[in-house]
Amino acid sequence: MKKIVLFIAFIAFGYVSNAQTNPDATPNPITIYNPQADAAQELKAAIKKAKAENKHVFVQVGGNWCVWCVKFHNLVEATPELKQYLTDNYVTLKLNYSPENKNEAILKKLSNPGRFGYPVFLVIDGKGKLIHTQNSEYLEEGDGHSVKKIMAFLKNWNYGALHATK
Repeated sequence: MKKIVLFIAFIAFGYVSNAQTNPDATPNPITIYNPQADAAQELKAAIKKAKAENKHVFVQVGGNWCVWCVKFHNLVEATPELKQYLTDNYVTLKLNYSPENKNEAILKKLSNPGRFGYPVFLVIDGKGKLIHTQNSEYLEEGDGHSVKKIMAFLKNWNYGALHATK
């Protein structure tokens, strides 16, 4: 009887572990990034809006598969100060990089930011010029991102900081 119970437990464990490693076993419930989005069109629209509003575009490149991308997104959503600052000072865009859609053409035009890992943050001006690529690792602290470091980064690269009259 013990052998039968052990055999059944072994089989059940195999199914559970396969479901966790097999991407076809269960769909990914995270939908922060849209793999089907036309990144070039979305970026073009964001740049146009940024120009009209005297802002820069903040592009978060990553994917639903990326734990750090999800952590960053959740931190922004849970921190009113960050969320409001981004809304007030940037046009934001989440640009997908995933096995389904690597967006290689647009990322190549943006100097291949994935070389820094994910998420990676881009600041683009209202003329479409890439003015900064930020390795998000430098904004981390402990097992997440630092609100203080993110705010300092955002304040240093917003439109007003780069167009100050002083």
